[in-house]
Formats: sequence, structure tokens, C-alpha cells
Amino acid sequence: MKIRPSAKQLAFLSWEFGVFFHFGIRTYYEEHKDWDMQSMPLEAFNPIELNCEQWISTIKQAGAKYAVFVAKHHDGFANWPSKYTNYSVANTPWRNGKGDVVKEFVEACRKYDVKAGIYYSPAEFGSKSKNSKEYDDYFINQISELLTNYGKIDYLWFDGCGSENHQYDAERIIKEIRTLQPEILIFNMWDPDTRWIGNEDGMAPLANFNVVDCVDFSVMTNQTDQLEKRMFLPGECDCRMRALRWFYSDNDVYTVKSLDQLVSLYYLSIGRGANLLINIGPNRQGLLPEEDSRRLIEFWNEIHRRFLLPIQCVEEQKIKDNTYILRMNKLTKINHVVLSEDLTMGESIRCFLIEIKTGTTGKYVSVYEGKNIGHKAICRFPSVETDEVVIKVMDYDETFSLTEMKLFYVL
Repeated sequence: MKIRPSAKQLAFLSWEFGVFFHFGIRTYYEEHKDWDMQSMPLEAFNPIELNCEQWISTIKQAGAKYAVFVAKHHDGFANWPSKYTNYSVANTPWRNGKGDVVKEFVEACRKYDVKAGIYYSPAEFGSKSKNSKEYDDYFINQISELLTNYGKIDYLWFDGCGSENHQYDAERIIKEIRTLQPEILIFNMWDPDTRWIGNEDGMAPLANFNVVDCVDFSVMTNQTDQLEKRMFLPGECDCRMRALRWFYSDNDVYTVKSLDQLVSLYYLSIGRGANLLINIGPNRQGLLPEEDSRRLIEFWNEIHRRFLLPIQCVEEQKIKDNTYILRMNKLTKINHVVLSEDLTMGESIRCFLIEIKTGTTGKYVSVYEGKNIGHKAICRFPSVETDEVVIKVMDYDETFSLTEMKLFYVL
């Protein structure tokens, strides 16, 4: 029996593209690195021009449907006035300790109809000074603040980095989360709805099946978490807009990814059935850097240009249980086929071929071979002229159907 996704997992896949925002005390100490255990005094945090609406309106223009904000990173700094730590915005010069970045972020997401995600690092500097029960209490108290004080949160993003050898009371933690926000999606840990793709380079494997029996959870280990049973878990590919850091730095302004790099990542993530989450670090004034914003919008405009207008077919027909034909009324140049499987009842397709009818002899030639189709498969091949495209599903489980079959010629 096929493993079915939940409605919220299908909705997550339809989001496709989101933006990550790493912002906090590390923004003001760019010489520091993850887990260097160095002090970062609160006096430095003062984003006097903070404007979360600028963040969200920019990514909305760039086609993003969701955003994930770092509420607390490994350093323990809380971007909201948490009652459970002194290391928070409440004890900084910013707005005389009266500010709340999480609140402004969530409100901006609602204003621009962007799904609101919150990142929270379970592990943090100095946590070993607390016993397990005390640390679980602290963890649950902070998560409860985030899931109680800001209305609906769509996505809770747990970073496994630093948790490799720590035992949490996962059952208690998940019970609290699911009680406070039953509809929330959880990334990566304990009771996940989505999974990390296993790298921070924005690339899914060619065979990116949604049903898995284990998940990667940290860049600090090759160990995987073995699931109690096989689960439908959509993949998400995270990556940095800049080469060097997740948080803002003056030193890597010239490493903003090129348009070609971003388009390639689109093919290697969304084009392989996963979501793409691109990180931008707001600067020390609390604004998105102009270079990153401009490139993000340029990227989305290029994707829009490539895939806005499919080639018109005069006929789409399923001629066998495993074969579809798309016909055009004349020889037409194509170099992309975009396919989507109906995942409502689960994932079926494990291998497929794309063939084209040759213009001179009328014989059929394979131009592409793929693995799973999933939410979306963008199949790119050298330009050919044809008036008939055949999609053959060579290996599948039980029955399947395709919800999208589109042809494109992209220059």
C-alpha cells in the first residue's frame, strides 16, 4: 500500500520557493564562527532601520511563497523578548529593549501573504551547563512563546547542528508543539513533515523520492536518523545567496551568486521535486542588501521568462496505462518538458522516458531518461524539432497519473 502525503505536505510542495533570513547577534560579529564559543556582547545589536516589510515585499516580488526567519541560532540570542533568557533583544540598545523582530517578521509575512516560518536551533552554546530536564524545560518554554504569542506559524524549522550527541525529551517537545499549533509543518527532527536534502548547496539528487526511511539532520555528521517506519517527507534544499556566511558580512559582497548559478540551482532543486530555500542575511541596519535583493528578483524574472508560456499542443492523450502522447500541429522546437505526478494517493513513478518523433523518418528517439517525477520534474535536453512527444513511464507502483505535461523552448 502506497504511503500518502498529508494535505499540508502537498501544500508545502506547492510553495516551491522560499527565502531564509539569518539575522541576529552574529550579524554584528562577523569574525565569529559557529560553535567557536566566543562572547558576543548585546551592546552591538542595534538595527536602527530594521524593516521586515522591506524583506518580505522584496521576496514577494521575487516569487517566494514562504520565508523562514532565525528566531534563535546556536549562540542562544533570542530575536524576541523571551522570558527565559537574558540574552535577547530585550537587553539590547535597539528600541530601548522594547523591540521584537519575530513579531515584525510575522506581521510582514501576513501583510504580503507569505507563509511564515520560524527557525529555532535546539542546541546552543553553554547548554551543557544545564541538565537534560532543565534544558528541555527551557527549550519547550521558548518554543511555546514562539507558537503562542504570534498567531499562526506555518513552518517550524529545527536545525540539527550541535544536537548530534544530545538526548531530548522528543515526545514531550512534539506533544507541546502539536497541541499549540496542530497545523504546523515541522522540518527535519523528531516528528518531521519535511526533510533536509542533506547538503547546504541547494541541490537534490537525481533520484529524489519522497518516501524515505531515514533523514540527514546535521552538517556535523554523516550519521542519519533512522525513522521508525517509511514516511512521505518532501525534501527542501537550502543554500546561501553569498558564498562565505549565512549571516551578513561586509567581506563577501562580491560572492553573491550569479544569475546562472541561481537558475542552475532552480533546476537542481525545484526541477527535481524539492523546495528551494535561499538565504539572505539582512545587514546591520536591518535591511536586505541591495545586491542580494536585485539578484533575487533578477533570478525570478528569468525563471518567469523561461516557463511562463508553454508550447501549445493540439492533443494530449493517454494511449496506454503507462504512455502519454502530446501532439502539435507542426514541427516545433523544444528543449524542456515539465512534468508533475498526482501525489494525492502517494508517489508511484520510479523511472520514465521522453521520446520525440523525428521529422524526417517519423521514427521515435529517446531524448531524456529520468527517475521519479514527484511534484515537478524539469527535463532539459538539446533542442530538437518535432510535432509529437511521448512520455513513457517504465517503472511504477500500482497506478499513477500526471497532472502536468508542458513543453517549452527556452533560449
